[in-house]
Amino acid sequence: MIRQFAYKMAGIPTETIAAFKAKFDADPKNHLAQNVCSRQDMLDVVLKRDVINGPHHVYTHKIKTEGKPVTNQKSSGRCWIFACMNAIRIAFCKEKNIEDFEFSQGHLFFWDKIERSNYILSALTEILKKGEKVDGRLISHLLHNPSEDGGQWDMLVNLVEKYGLMPKKCWPDVYSCEKSMRLGRLINNKIREFCYKLKKAVDEGSTDDQLTTLRETMMEEMYRIISISVGSPPETIIWEYYDKDKKYQKVGPITPLAFYQEHIKQNVFNMEDKIVLTNDPRPQNPFNKLYTVEYLNNMMGARPVLYVNQPVDVLKKCAAESIKNDEAVWFGTDVGKCFNGKLGFNDTEMYDYDLVFGTTVLGLNKSDRLIYGESLMTHAMLLTGVSINEDETTSKWRVENSWGEDHGEKGYIQMTDKFFSEFVYEVVVDKKYVPDDVQAIMKTTPVVLPAWDPMGALAHTAKL
Repeated sequence: MIRQFAYKMAGIPTETIAAFKAKFDADPKNHLAQNVCSRQDMLDVVLKRDVINGPHHVYTHKIKTEGKPVTNQKSSGRCWIFACMNAIRIAFCKEKNIEDFEFSQGHLFFWDKIERSNYILSALTEILKKGEKVDGRLISHLLHNPSEDGGQWDMLVNLVEKYGLMPKKCWPDVYSCEKSMRLGRLINNKIREFCYKLKKAVDEGSTDDQLTTLRETMMEEMYRIISISVGSPPETIIWEYYDKDKKYQKVGPITPLAFYQEHIKQNVFNMEDKIVLTNDPRPQNPFNKLYTVEYLNNMMGARPVLYVNQPVDVLKKCAAESIKNDEAVWFGTDVGKCFNGKLGFNDTEMYDYDLVFGTTVLGLNKSDRLIYGESLMTHAMLLTGVSINEDETTSKWRVENSWGEDHGEKGYIQMTDKFFSEFVYEVVVDKKYVPDDVQAIMKTTPVVLPAWDPMGALAHTAKL
């Protein structure tokens, strides 16, 4: 029997809707805006022409030689890998006297997929043994997108220090590197299935050795899937090239790890010498403390993801000092906010929502955006230039992206200093640019944030 309810008109009262419409119709500007927005991209309508006509890609300080060619991650979330490789190649090209060069992003992509699958299965085993419910917040979070393409800086350190680097010519991208969605879906499918099997094994009282054997069987299957999709990275490489003087050069046979240790780490770019500075202004997370995020990593037993929380001006100062010394800076930001991809601008003043819609998209401050889920780090890029005013404050930044040459100024973005303040969350700089008192924080015990905290977000954005 269907139960009958006596109720008044559901939802918003009809007279209230009528009042909304009457007020809307009373302002002719609303109809003009409606006519335009119904036929055009909203961002083109709210774009302030006087703002975008002003900026120029000229900076008081810029690294002497930027990397070539402009890289393109295509339809994948590998921006964090590309930004790192782009940072290293600047110093590497200078050392080797070469002009055009790329490291193999697919090499690190392959090993990240392998290691991260093992990490998540090991973490799930640990969590299940503690009696966590599968539909609880923690496991639900970990199973939401376990094969995520994105990452953070310390995950790169883990990969490079174990597997090394190689030139892209020695192992180019393949289809599943450039268009990773289907591989990601397949990995997600298997990890969720494996979680089910691990839960069953734990419930049946399996020993630690039995669970380890079960995971190894799962990882054998995962290795097969990833190797078929991406290929198997070479164990040794031979790199032949001409330098700028047209002289033939050869490196190898050599392993990718030895290539990194001998040709990069010693005198070009030491991954372990970098420090991650973040700007998280939420009142519950004070500055001048070390933080990590629970179950945020890509490799068992490896370096944890650590960052020192600092006021945004510290991030700017350290980044500017690095650029002045001809060293580019890996950074993480919420790129989609106040952004025009085609023109290549990140500017909080470039869109006039108030004129068109009578509202603003900047109604929350940086802290509240994190708290209410309005913003977090989504993309990693490279800072290669900065303009510094006479009073030593910064005004604008030059950014090397990894979306090809058809965005911005042949692949480069201009970011205003105000945008940096509002939407940049991480910078990675060499320790020599970090004050001693901030470096000392790295030796303290980190505060552990929950796995779902926004500061655990992974840089992953493909072209917008």
